[in-house]
Amino acid sequence: MVVVDTNHTSFTVSDVERCVAFFRDVIGLELVSMEPRDPDVIEAITGVEGAEVMVAYLRGHGHTIEMIEYRAPEDRVHIRPRPCDVGFAHVAYDVSDLDAALAAAAADDVYALGPPVTLQQGPNRGLRIAYLRDPDGITLEFIEKPSG
Repeated sequence: MVVVDTNHTSFTVSDVERCVAFFRDVIGLELVSMEPRDPDVIEAITGVEGAEVMVAYLRGHGHTIEMIEYRAPEDRVHIRPRPCDVGFAHVAYDVSDLDAALAAAAADDVYALGPPVTLQQGPNRGLRIAYLRDPDGITLEFIEKPSG
């Protein structure tokens, strides 16, 4: 196998500072860097002509999250895939108190898609979970393991 490790998970966002604040203050990640990138390099990597970006890296809980705010080109669009749509993705975090985590997220305009659910069957039986969505459509899953 040529893959040796996971490097990062990336999200394209509308406001990198807002997203950094949420992932830092609610999720508990540390901001590693936030700076613009050379437009020619971004265009070469992504194929997006006229790309201008601000990129932030946050690290914690054994993983790195990259947030990219495209400030150009002007013709970019906002998508909001549903969990059933092909290409949809989410990041899941274990939490010690699901209700407290949901309240902290809601204070930053990140809301549960429905009420918390306790799984009754399968290998994850007993887990209490909720999906959340931020203003850009980024979906997170919070998972609370049963106490004891």
